[in-house]
Amino acid sequence: MSSLSHPRRPLRATTAALTSSALAFLGAAALLGPETGSASSHREAPQLLADPQADNTDVYAFVSPDKPDTVTLIANWLPFEEPAGGPNFYPFADEAHYNIKIDNNGDAKEDITYMWDFDSSYETKDTFLYNTGPVTSLDDPTLNFKQTYTLTRIKGGSSKVLAENVPVAPSNVGQASMPDYASLRDQAIRPTSEPGELTFAGQADDPFFLDLRVFDLLYGADLSETGMDTLSGYNVNTIAFQVPIENLTGGKNDPVIGVWSTTDRPAMKVHHADGTQTYKGDFVQVSRLGNPLVNEVVIPIALKDAFNALAPENDASVAAAVDRVNDPEVPKLIEAIYGIPAPKTPREDLFAVFLTGVEGLNKPKGKVQPAEMLRLNTSIPPTAEPNRLGVLAGDTGGFPNGRRLVDDVVDIEIQALEGAVRTGKLVEALAAGDAVDANDLAFESTFPYVALPHSGSADAGAASPSGGVSAGGGGTADQGAVAPNRRDLGQRADSVTTDDTGAPALASAAAALGLGFAAYGFWLLRRNRRGQVEA
Repeated sequence: MSSLSHPRRPLRATTAALTSSALAFLGAAALLGPETGSASSHREAPQLLADPQADNTDVYAFVSPDKPDTVTLIANWLPFEEPAGGPNFYPFADEAHYNIKIDNNGDAKEDITYMWDFDSSYETKDTFLYNTGPVTSLDDPTLNFKQTYTLTRIKGGSSKVLAENVPVAPSNVGQASMPDYASLRDQAIRPTSEPGELTFAGQADDPFFLDLRVFDLLYGADLSETGMDTLSGYNVNTIAFQVPIENLTGGKNDPVIGVWSTTDRPAMKVHHADGTQTYKGDFVQVSRLGNPLVNEVVIPIALKDAFNALAPENDASVAAAVDRVNDPEVPKLIEAIYGIPAPKTPREDLFAVFLTGVEGLNKPKGKVQPAEMLRLNTSIPPTAEPNRLGVLAGDTGGFPNGRRLVDDVVDIEIQALEGAVRTGKLVEALAAGDAVDANDLAFESTFPYVALPHSGSADAGAASPSGGVSAGGGGTADQGAVAPNRRDLGQRADSVTTDDTGAPALASAAAALGLGFAAYGFWLLRRNRRGQVEA
């Protein structure tokens, strides 16, 4: 009997050691690890959860404040980029078309498509490193992973390459790796073959600012869960394009353009037994974005993936989606939770904001095909001192006339959903909105305007990129107008024992208990081995 049971003792000891070590690790991870991602406005459709490289997060279109004869178009992809997320960090997908589309006659069909196609390469694959030394130039051999792209314009059935072999600004690995990231961004800003056009692709701070706890029964069911910029400290992949207004309007007598972005993927993705992947078939649209938050909070779950694949010209044919604009869900939820009466339906005011443009502001001339897209009146000059509430505050240079980086679209859309466009008055009970009124970093004054990406080596509570605003380095916004960083509101070493939730204490206890069991398990293992030797 002993000869049969004796070999099981080391297994039992080993199991105890490994199990308790795992418990120690899990406890330590709960104590020290960063918070995990949760449902967000950037991950709006079920199918896109598995394809973040194709996930459009936001689109911006505005008359350039420093070059008012041009429009700047910005589209972002790949949400929730943790700055230190190596070793591969965050490339654009090679097997995708990244598009920004323009409708300049109100028929909801793209008259111009600007398409970015990316290509990746390595200096060497004999290392795990993204960069093998400090990087001061985009062509440095120490930048091991590189991306370039081709920019093509498709117009009137013909295509023209506007720029090729253009370098992408890399992920901001950290201060040691990229001591002057601002200079790397500058090197990625390039002219196209068309006079007055500039293009940029690379990592940037996520410019969308909001408190995502709106998904917890509309800010905790009592407006207690507001004031935290959930996206602070995260980066995105940005494509920015500055183009003369006349290139977009086509010299027509209508200054209004429609703008949206899409991602196209090959229809088939094949996984092979050797770990490789191949793509086959025609390109199909898998992601789409125009106005902010439409697919997130207007379109129901059953239609989200279909909406991402839908061309705007077909929007009006989907009665279920149009009904959600005319009779939206959010005002009903606000009435149920906060007792604020929902505006009467049908909502012709929202129909104009989201589908046709507002008369006298950004509605195209002539017959307009209802379609969801940003609409920008390019004849309205930029505002010297923008108001974050845009048109609702009398600032016609802002959302819903296009969208600027500073526009507080969450507060604007809450007010719009509650009838402010119809009445011309703000709903005072919701005037504070989500209490996040500005981005965590200041935007830049020149193209591409977005702030520099957070550095992978920055302190979690102050993840600002190197370089000040005046040096084109991004810098930090006025902290009096910025919500607390979501990292600052997380667990800190000096406060873990005072948290009312008890989670840090539990994590500490689990870590200590696990380490104790680990020590005991390894002691059993050593004792057993000693006994085997003596035997």
